[in-house]
Amino acid sequence: MPVYDYACEACGPFTVLRPMAQFRDPHDCPDCGAECGRAFLTAPRISGMDPGLRAAHATNERSRHAPRRSGSHGAGCGCCSPSKPASAPAAAKSFPKARPWMISH
Repeated sequence: MPVYDYACEACGPFTVLRPMAQFRDPHDCPDCGAECGRAFLTAPRISGMDPGLRAAHATNERSRHAPRRSGSHGAGCGCCSPSKPASAPAAAKSFPKARPWMISH
């Protein structure tokens, strides 16, 4: 269960461990018993995040309104890459230099 922050006007901020289904519901202050609304007291810890994950979040944030489509299909795409010259041997499984560990059947 996550921890949520609440702010009481009389007593100040406090945190409560609650189920995620109840995140919108107000909570009673543990000191005075008044009904308190949820408060956002701390920001997410983005600076301590893994750099790769932080870059992925930044990319997703930039592209959420207008995603860009890449023009290519990626490395090894058969439809866009130029055809390779026929320098390979005629036998389908004869790779003595490229894959010496491969056993031919």
